[in-house]
Amino acid sequence: MSIIDKVIAAVTPPESEEARMEARAKANEAATPGDWLSLILQHHLQIEDAFSEVKATGDAGSRRTALKQLGALLTGHANAEESVIYPALAEDGEKAHAAAGYDEQAMVKVQMALLEKLDPMSQDFIDKLEHIEGAVAHHVYAEEGNWFLGLKEKASVEDQARLTRRYAEEYDRYAGAPLAA
Repeated sequence: MSIIDKVIAAVTPPESEEARMEARAKANEAATPGDWLSLILQHHLQIEDAFSEVKATGDAGSRRTALKQLGALLTGHANAEESVIYPALAEDGEKAHAAAGYDEQAMVKVQMALLEKLDPMSQDFIDKLEHIEGAVAHHVYAEEGNWFLGLKEKASVEDQARLTRRYAEEYDRYAGAPLAA
């Protein structure tokens, strides 16, 4: 982690686990089985599990494979949100949330590319992975805590159906196919 990353982390402490659990509970209450929000929540859980899988591996080859899986999940999820959900947020008057979402996900993509260059068994790798994981957790908290709840409340039934269909299509385009090692 760079000195700048350390300073930013020190002045912007992460949300508590309790706050994250409360946000997720509210989002789960707002979601309907099979809708765009429930799909996003499922993907958030898969991404969290994928971070754990990368850290749990015991050798470089397994770690690279797990990292590739994590990258595919992050990319599919980000591209689907960026193509479908963030434009809906902007249209709903939440341009600042949409812009923040794009920026945060772009930074994760940059950091993931840098992570690939590190020795997967090094402490630098783990440090950067945990930094990315923290950034993703903060991003997820913002989405589950309020960004998506407002969209869920305000969008018409027709728009909800369109968001669900388009989000699923975009996600499957990038992350739906099985990955080669």
